[in-house]
Amino acid sequence: MICNNLSINEQGHLCFAGIDTTLLAEKYGTPLYLMDENRIRERCRTYITAMKEAFGDKAAPLYASKAASFKQIYRIMKEEGMGIDVVSAGEIYTAVSIGFPLEHAYFHSNNKTDEDIDFAMEHGIGYFVVDNEEELKAIDRIAARRSIRQNILLRLTPGIDPHTYEEVATGKVDSKFGSAIETGQAKSITAFSLSLSNINLKGFHCHVGSQVFDSDVFLQSADIMLGFIKEMKDSLGLHTEILDLGGGYGVRYLDSDPMIDIAENIRTVGAHIHKKCADLGIALPTIHMEPGRSIVADAGLTLYTVGTIKKIPGYKNYVSIDGGMADNPRYALYKSSYTVLLANRATEDEETFTCSLVGRCCESGDIIQENITLPANTKRGDLVAVLTTGAYNYSMASNYNRLTRPPVVMLKDGTDFIAVKRESLADLCANDL
Repeated sequence: MICNNLSINEQGHLCFAGIDTTLLAEKYGTPLYLMDENRIRERCRTYITAMKEAFGDKAAPLYASKAASFKQIYRIMKEEGMGIDVVSAGEIYTAVSIGFPLEHAYFHSNNKTDEDIDFAMEHGIGYFVVDNEEELKAIDRIAARRSIRQNILLRLTPGIDPHTYEEVATGKVDSKFGSAIETGQAKSITAFSLSLSNINLKGFHCHVGSQVFDSDVFLQSADIMLGFIKEMKDSLGLHTEILDLGGGYGVRYLDSDPMIDIAENIRTVGAHIHKKCADLGIALPTIHMEPGRSIVADAGLTLYTVGTIKKIPGYKNYVSIDGGMADNPRYALYKSSYTVLLANRATEDEETFTCSLVGRCCESGDIIQENITLPANTKRGDLVAVLTTGAYNYSMASNYNRLTRPPVVMLKDGTDFIAVKRESLADLCANDL
């Protein structure tokens, strides 16, 4: 099993977080998102402990909300003492709705509207992570109207290719995000921010990409960012209080993916940064990281019911399920890999056949995974489990083909409860006039 919260019971049923998935499917129906709350909390504690040990007590992980955003997630983050990064008024509203202390929230996005900025300030956002000069001017103007001095970080691009999916690489010079150090734009926007009376520049942010399995890119980006901090100290007299290294540690979607020791990797980064600061003669900034996928991905699993099996002799086979790209668009977007099991017959001693797992949408690209193996006698009514779906599944789900979004059921200490209810057909028309 790719994750230790998975097991198979005596009936041959797949269990997740210690609970028989076939019983959960009977109780809640399919498609069904399951989330292991204990796993989420465990990962939060791993990051908090490792970062404080590596960087000191002020260091803090910020949960990257875009990975999975709903009320229970923010309750967990609040209770575990995590900060959060948010990318929209919707994520802010969701966090505020459960009383998350927004002074520990960092607002990202490469195109915040005036309405977004005003909404965030109204609710006491801690920091804006500023992407560009136009945004900086807007924040300064709106902060002046509110008679406040707004804390910000500047998002910079260190010019590193993390060798991951092109679609999730964000740290290269030609990225849509941030101001490039290499082109001189980072220094320019730093100097400009220091000239604005309603802006309080606290530090810098970078993010190189997602699904990173070792710390090499973090070490490279730390070197570049700390070098830039030294340059800003010497040329502009700036004391940088915060350095946010972003997120991106990978998770195992397949058995062939490497295992990663997050705590050990953070210790490696910590030792490197301490030495680099000493070599440069600068004080260690407060370090932030922004884990998202590595907090929630393997805490998630999605269950589907098999509908039809189509075999085309000499060509290929299809197994169709009652969900698809509407609840998990990641394969359609960038050919992401998944492990797929038959949850009601999870033992591996049956004859198998190769097939593509496809959804019910009227779309030829509605594919969850190609070239997987399932039992040769897979039939209508069988229960399919797609593993490691806690990140970027519910958060990217849509109503394409006018399908309703599945519920999110949390599993905790052997119990289960609904965190997000299943959409009804009436919900689909709720905003129609």
